[in-house]
Amino acid sequence: MIEIVTALWPVFALLLIGHMMRRIHFPGDAFWPSAEKLTYFLLFPALLVDRLASADLSAMAISPLFSVIVAALLLGSLLSVLLQHKLQLDGASFTSFYQGNIRFNTYVGLAVTSILFGVQGIAVAALAAGLMIPLINLLCILVFARYVGVSGSFSGLLKTIVLNPLIVACCIGLLLNFSGLGLPVIVASLTELLGQMALPMGLLAVGAGLSFSSMSVDLRAQFCSIVVKLLLMPGLVWLITTSLAVDELIRAILVLLFAMPTAPSGFILARQLGGNGKMIASLITLQTLLAMFSLPLWLLLVM
Repeated sequence: MIEIVTALWPVFALLLIGHMMRRIHFPGDAFWPSAEKLTYFLLFPALLVDRLASADLSAMAISPLFSVIVAALLLGSLLSVLLQHKLQLDGASFTSFYQGNIRFNTYVGLAVTSILFGVQGIAVAALAAGLMIPLINLLCILVFARYVGVSGSFSGLLKTIVLNPLIVACCIGLLLNFSGLGLPVIVASLTELLGQMALPMGLLAVGAGLSFSSMSVDLRAQFCSIVVKLLLMPGLVWLITTSLAVDELIRAILVLLFAMPTAPSGFILARQLGGNGKMIASLITLQTLLAMFSLPLWLLLVM
């Protein structure tokens, strides 16, 4: 347990440092939106391309990986709908409740897997994230269409998913890997340096985005979402992967990704499409803080 906490504490220390920097307005409030864009559009894509292009994926079973992800997301969606009737949530609140249940924080997930499982681990996590991100975004769009009557072009929304820089980076990395081309040395040295900046900058930006101003919003629904996201979803994935005898590394990484707190991108989608922004902002903060305690427990189980 001590070893796990020792490995995890830098991740959550960076989150708290980012939050304190934002609180004292250092280096200035205008810095953080730019830092988020830099991380999202350059640093993280560089990390994903670098790791996937050079990783040994020849022995990885992609089919079980995809099957577990689809099964977990569909079962999580069904559970969310059943809880919506029990909690009597209105449409806007349910969309935020749903996002809180199935989204995952990519930055925290890749940081944890990088520390615990090294280069091969982050390659597996990057591949899993490349499968999860489009599926999760598609499910969220469908939920918004059903529960708040989102109008507009679905082709435009799907275009946004397809052009997601993280997904594009995964595709480029996998293409370079499977084609045998790899990254030229002169390019690999650059992507490696950029990738080293991605995790600390991403974690600082996540910490800066934590908000404690809306925690009184529907506490019962928030409690249920925390239980679903941090306990039930990773438990479900552990059961599925164990029953299918999935490779131990893949099982550990999938459990950890599904045990991650929900993603800050859920707040942006809620604000754009008519969700309950205060609820998802509170869920992002609460889940991120409580994950400091739940993640070590899941690591004890899977490692």
